[in-house]
Amino acid sequence: MDQDPSAAPDLSDPKDKLILIVDDDESILDLMEHVVKKEGFRVERGVDGQEAVQKAQQLSPDLIILDFMLPGMGGYEVVKELQGGETVRIPILVVTGRHLDRQSIDMVKHETNVREFMEKPIKPVFLGAALHKLLGTRPPEINRKPGNRW
Repeated sequence: MDQDPSAAPDLSDPKDKLILIVDDDESILDLMEHVVKKEGFRVERGVDGQEAVQKAQQLSPDLIILDFMLPGMGGYEVVKELQGGETVRIPILVVTGRHLDRQSIDMVKHETNVREFMEKPIKPVFLGAALHKLLGTRPPEINRKPGNRW
């Protein structure tokens, strides 16, 4: 009758979830895509605000990782644009390389579709954990030999 607390049958498989990553820096896109794929998710990429809105409307991703500082239509405008229509239900994880004051961060976090806020440089372990928490998914099994910490 005892249930293993580490077994979480209510968590879904990350391969069933699509994450849209939007950043104008190719190297950061590559890093985040690597982390997201390693965590088992499907990935789509975008490089600016217009593309973020367009792909969000076309693909209806399960989550958007959105750089706040984008050329043209910035991250905040994207957040606001996605609050209309079907895209309002898509959770957004905002990332930024610019240091924002507490008031600005709080303002962003209070937007209805923003679920998480991270400052760059992004730590892969925190990004992976946040994605699984936000989407209610099972992290991939880590195959480690006993005694091997890496």
